[in-house]
Amino acid sequence: MERRARLFIVSGPAGVGKGTLVSRVRSMRPLLGLPVSATTRDPRPGEVDGEAYHFLVEEEFQRRIEKGEFLEWAQVHDHRYGTLKSEVDACLERGESVILEIDVQGGYSVKRLFPDAVLIFVEPPSWDTLVERLKGRGTESAESLALRLQTARKELEQADTYDVRIVNDNLEEATEELARTLEKYERN
Repeated sequence: MERRARLFIVSGPAGVGKGTLVSRVRSMRPLLGLPVSATTRDPRPGEVDGEAYHFLVEEEFQRRIEKGEFLEWAQVHDHRYGTLKSEVDACLERGESVILEIDVQGGYSVKRLFPDAVLIFVEPPSWDTLVERLKGRGTESAESLALRLQTARKELEQADTYDVRIVNDNLEEATEELARTLEKYERN
């Protein structure tokens, strides 16, 4: 049976391992499209513009919103994040499924525009595990950590509204579950 290009949206709270899971699945499936998101936040050490994100100043981000260039965008914490339509369209036109790693509100926005999109929620095995993962990253100030945890509680309440839920307790198992989920939906 032939695969059909699908749009997959992976969401979940900060620190749950979304990026790691998406990266691992992409290494198994190099033709899986992953559009580069845009953000107004500053790059973290090692992040390269155009690879990790398109790092835009606030004025440029606003200009692109006004021109309708975003598939979705949201204010998350103190910064804006968004997915450029051109990035998604390029992948789908090549017949590649697309996987977007975006926050819950962005996921809902995309689902309204692409009703066939598959919403996948990645969650931690427990609240304590999530807190430890976020603290362990060492990238957050106390204020930023508190804000991310507050947002995480709200996002976890939305898990039931997603098409698929994956608990990231064991990285190997969660990676396999995500890969199987993509295969299943591409064949339907």
